[in-house]
Amino acid sequence: MKALVVDDSKTIRTIMQRSLAPLGFDEIVEAEDGQQALDRCGEGQPDLITLDWNMPVMNGIEFLKAYRAQGHKTPILMVTTEAEKSRVVEAIKAGVNHYLIKPFTPAQLKERIEETLQRAA
Repeated sequence: MKALVVDDSKTIRTIMQRSLAPLGFDEIVEAEDGQQALDRCGEGQPDLITLDWNMPVMNGIEFLKAYRAQGHKTPILMVTTEAEKSRVVEAIKAGVNHYLIKPFTPAQLKERIEETLQRAA
């Protein structure tokens, strides 16, 4: 399976890679911002996208809206520090499948990824 990890933090991208590999993701593509993520999606659709909110160039919500406007149904897990209820609601309305607040434990991340994939199946 293929995953796209979108986060401006190299540390978070590394954590995501290490967490996704044991879950069966053998191809993990990274992007530092939403625009780079859109470009990477042109190289083949992922089976899962993990997405940060606050990034330069194009933030997570802008990416999410643009990606969904193209008709893509890929499950998206928003992984962010944005914890306000209004932000969660905004992300859900924009088309995110699940939400995880930073900081998180490896167990929480694994659980959210599994839930995200199950919901989308």
